[in-house]
Amino acid sequence: MTVQEFRNYMASGKPVIGQSEVHAMFHQLSQEALRITAEINGSYHTPETLRTLLEELWGCEVSKTVTLFPPFHTDCGKNTRIGERVFINMGCKFQDQGGIVIEDGALIGHNVVLATINHDLNPAKRQSMTYAPIHIGKNVWIGSNATILAGVNIGDGAIVAAGAVVTKNVPPNTIVGGVPAKVIKEINLL
Repeated sequence: MTVQEFRNYMASGKPVIGQSEVHAMFHQLSQEALRITAEINGSYHTPETLRTLLEELWGCEVSKTVTLFPPFHTDCGKNTRIGERVFINMGCKFQDQGGIVIEDGALIGHNVVLATINHDLNPAKRQSMTYAPIHIGKNVWIGSNATILAGVNIGDGAIVAAGAVVTKNVPPNTIVGGVPAKVIKEINLL
């Protein structure tokens, strides 16, 4: 299975069955991600070298306007897409098999977790997985230690408060917080 075939399968919404070809690809990509993130996290790199490593990890071109402060962890890497002027702070963990899109101008705080996968609820099928993409809109700010779960879309201009657990879509230009996250207020754009 190629990386593009993997991405296509993951975009289909079909379940990933334990011991299947797609499941095997999860393990292959995770080993590559572990190798690359060990390099990213193991020593200082210039912004240019870090961008090259991120391009290898994510399998796509990364804008010169993207900033990431290591350490950074992912267990796949090949299903993440990052826009322009994105900032990812230290300690973030992306579980991106289900797909992560981060639009232009987004700010991701310390220790944010983006988790796109769930295991089957049936114990006999626990190795099988369901998943859904996470989409983070333009100019979103995600506070430190927030967790965004599978299938969540965060609207343009929204703010996710530190420590929030986001289980449902977030409307544009709103502030959400809490566990589970709820709308705290709308952002006045005047």
